[in-house]
Amino acid sequence: MIRLKYFTAVMVFWALMAGGVALAERMAISSSIANIRSGPGKNYEVLWKVEKYHPIQVERKAGDWYSFADYEGDKGWVHKSLVQNIPTVITIKEKCNVRSGPGTNNPVVFSVGSGIPFKIIGKKGNWRQVLHADGDKGWIYKSLLW
Repeated sequence: MIRLKYFTAVMVFWALMAGGVALAERMAISSSIANIRSGPGKNYEVLWKVEKYHPIQVERKAGDWYSFADYEGDKGWVHKSLVQNIPTVITIKEKCNVRSGPGTNNPVVFSVGSGIPFKIIGKKGNWRQVLHADGDKGWIYKSLLW
């Protein structure tokens, strides 16, 4: 039993000391636009840009930088000052109707394509009430989202 406790303590120590501990934490972009880079620093190439509320799955941290994957599995690095723990989603279908209420009996307010991020501001069953960074809001069915 003592040997098992010692082994566990050593493994935890090395996991904490290793650079970039695996996290798999869901977070979101909090700035209006964020540069996604190829590595953990401003000297690395900007691969693409994302807008506010873009959800990411943080895989590891290196100093002030987060390595992440997005809803398409694309990977990049973002500075921690541009990210917060905000409940967000992103559309994953080519046509997503955003409705005035939670149900298909409610009128469509607007439609969006794939890759549009939203902040979750409410839930009712399988429906999510969402807010876009530009102020548009409505309800989207859960299966249309990541």
